[in-house]
Amino acid sequence: MEIDLPEVVAEVTAQFERYEKALVNNDVGVLGELFRNDPRTLRYGIGENLYGYGEINAFRAARSPVGLMRKTAKTLITTYGRDTAVASTLFYRDSAPGKVGRQMQTWIRFPEGWRIVAAHVSIIDEPKVATI
Repeated sequence: MEIDLPEVVAEVTAQFERYEKALVNNDVGVLGELFRNDPRTLRYGIGENLYGYGEINAFRAARSPVGLMRKTAKTLITTYGRDTAVASTLFYRDSAPGKVGRQMQTWIRFPEGWRIVAAHVSIIDEPKVATI
């Protein structure tokens, strides 16, 4: 298996960036498009466990668009072959000082394009940097 083929990494990176833009702009249509429309698609969120595309879409439609802006850091996209990828990133929100968010997504290439089939989002206290 070939890992991190440059052209595949570029494809998934473009979709991840599209997702990020849609997220902070609350573009529910694009967010819905990027998750696989399947009852097996899941999203573990900060305060919710969503099973199936329907639950994920309903959550997005009901969520407030306030406070979605964030900055990402240490984004890592790893591809496995030509049809599977994992995207991981840290994120920071001004509304949550001292906290760091963590997001992981599993992307699969389908005939209709790259889609998220599993996602996990969590927030922890920002680790203290050790000083000598």
